[in-house]
Amino acid sequence: MNQQIVVECRQLRKTYEGRVEAVRGIDLTIYAGQCYGLLGPNGAGKTTTIEIMEGLLEASSGEVEILGMNWRQHSDELRQALGVSLQETRLAEKLSVRETLELFGGFYRESRPAEEVMEELGLTEKADAWVGKLSGGQKQRLAIATALVGNPRVLFLDEPTTGLDPQSRRQVWEIVRRFQTRGGTVLLTTHYMDEAERLCDYISIVDHGKVIAAGTPAELISGVGGHHHVEFALVADAPVPAETWRRLPGVGGVIGEDGVISLTVEEPHRTIPALLSLIDENGWQLNQLTTRQSSLEDVFVNLTGRHLRES
Repeated sequence: MNQQIVVECRQLRKTYEGRVEAVRGIDLTIYAGQCYGLLGPNGAGKTTTIEIMEGLLEASSGEVEILGMNWRQHSDELRQALGVSLQETRLAEKLSVRETLELFGGFYRESRPAEEVMEELGLTEKADAWVGKLSGGQKQRLAIATALVGNPRVLFLDEPTTGLDPQSRRQVWEIVRRFQTRGGTVLLTTHYMDEAERLCDYISIVDHGKVIAAGTPAELISGVGGHHHVEFALVADAPVPAETWRRLPGVGGVIGEDGVISLTVEEPHRTIPALLSLIDENGWQLNQLTTRQSSLEDVFVNLTGRHLRES
């Protein structure tokens, strides 16, 4: 991967009314060609961070550089170089898809032909259809098309697949990958951990206005204490102390939620026999037992105590 720095934030802070600190010293470095994920629960400060990077908000302190430029001195140049797809994009419902893209293309000096962008995003058949007649997935692809028609070097995608069906989500994923193959750089926020694992080369997890963890998906997952999860539930009246499960061989972490115990382990073939023996020795009754590989969702729960979709 090209190691040219495309986006850099240094000690970014945003305070509202002198009291509420939405962003508290965030540092980010995004390299050319990366898909960089910014994850966090609602209210964590990620939207504020992105809006500062997009030039929609002014930081209270700190620096943002994009392509070696800043918003104070190079606002026109940056607007030409960035594509932005907001979480909710409201487009004129009685314009056609083609008219919408031609309108947005007119805002840029080096825009791409509307026909070319429609072909890339699978919208050619809907070229003359009104925006108001499109399906949810088609509207979302059009919103991304309006961000791509300006031929940007950096693409900001805020929750690009929220509410879409699985097929439409995968179509958006392909759009992101194609943009990267052309050398584009992506900053992505998402509430879907599988999406972050599939698309993102590097991830920062934000909570309470700070980056609390950062790394590649593999690095973050390896930090949860094991690459596998053993999840089980007992038929029992009295809860068993977590320390009982933590003493089993190979257990790196224990989380209990809604009556289900989740053990983070490195070697399930060692942990599971020991677990079954312990249950049998104590006369407990096993209600369920499953195993799976660790995921970014586990990382998020370990760090924030919440599931991303529930936050």
